[in-house]
Amino acid sequence: MRLTVIGFDADDTLWHNERFFQLTQARFAELMADHAGADHLGERLIEAEKRNITHYGFGVKGFTLSMIETAIEVSEGRVPASVLAEILAAGREMLSHPIELLPHVRKVIESLSDHYRIMLVTKGDLIDQERKLAQSGLGDLFDAVEIVSDKKPAVYAEVFARHGAGAEHGLMAGNSLKSDVIPMIEAGGWGVHVPHELTWALEHADAPVAHPRFAELPDLSGLPALIERIES
Repeated sequence: MRLTVIGFDADDTLWHNERFFQLTQARFAELMADHAGADHLGERLIEAEKRNITHYGFGVKGFTLSMIETAIEVSEGRVPASVLAEILAAGREMLSHPIELLPHVRKVIESLSDHYRIMLVTKGDLIDQERKLAQSGLGDLFDAVEIVSDKKPAVYAEVFARHGAGAEHGLMAGNSLKSDVIPMIEAGGWGVHVPHELTWALEHADAPVAHPRFAELPDLSGLPALIERIES
């Protein structure tokens, strides 16, 4: 079995991201404390995010709009304009947070780049994802960058065919079972789960542990050895 393209997710696979969403949600709960408890507010926010993904997509901008919508709903329209302004400010702050790479990321990508095409496949807001990639210092290590609206089997099939020999000769590593692993396996490729300590509620899924093209690693340092076993 010869792999030609190794794909990587970005957020919470290469660098920290979800921590900023959780910090902002905690601030949101503080701002809305007079109108709803933190648990109830969180439930309503998740419901809003589910509804709004098809309209706003993934990322900070959709999250911010969902917070505003939730604030208006739970307060029955009584939320002060000053609170809405603070929610908007919190969203803008998220768009400027510093990039902190996760362990082993650069070393692993550099070691694999001598033998495979390396591709970044991420979803979210185009401008924000481009900013994070530029600030990460990893941009020159990728042979291809795909910023997609969602991660579905057809998307993986298309991008791995365009940049390699098809999904069946590709591997995708990421922290999300729902977005990075399961749809890649359904497209015919290898899906490698690299869990992060924080995962967005809408990204949870059951691991396809019985599938022969599923693997899980505690961190990226084990990826080169896993690829060697796959190809042996």
